[in-house]
Amino acid sequence: MFQEITEDNLPQIVSENKTVVVQFSATWCGNCRIMKPKFKKLASENDSIAFVIVDSEKFPESRKMAKVDNLPTFATYKNGVFVNQVQTNKFELLNDLVNEVTNN
Repeated sequence: MFQEITEDNLPQIVSENKTVVVQFSATWCGNCRIMKPKFKKLASENDSIAFVIVDSEKFPESRKMAKVDNLPTFATYKNGVFVNQVQTNKFELLNDLVNEVTNN
C-alpha cells in the first residue's frame, strides 16, 4: 500500500497496519522529490507494508511521531511502535531500513 496523507492521521495509520514505513517530506525539499519515486518503488515491491508520505509542514501531529529535524526523514513502525529512522537521500540506506523492519 502506498499513500500520501491528506489529513493529520498518521497515528491512526500506524495503529491500523502491522508494518509502516513513512517518508517525512516537504514540498520545497529537493531531496524529498528525488526519493519519492524510489520510495514508491519499494512500496510496489512490499505489498504487506504500508508506505506513507507525510508533508511534515502541513501535518505537525504526524511529524511528532519521529524526530524530524532534517528532510527527508524515513521512519519505521511495527505493531504500532516506532522501530527506527534514518535521514537520507541515499536509496541504499532507505532499503536497509525497510529490510530491517521486515526481517524483525
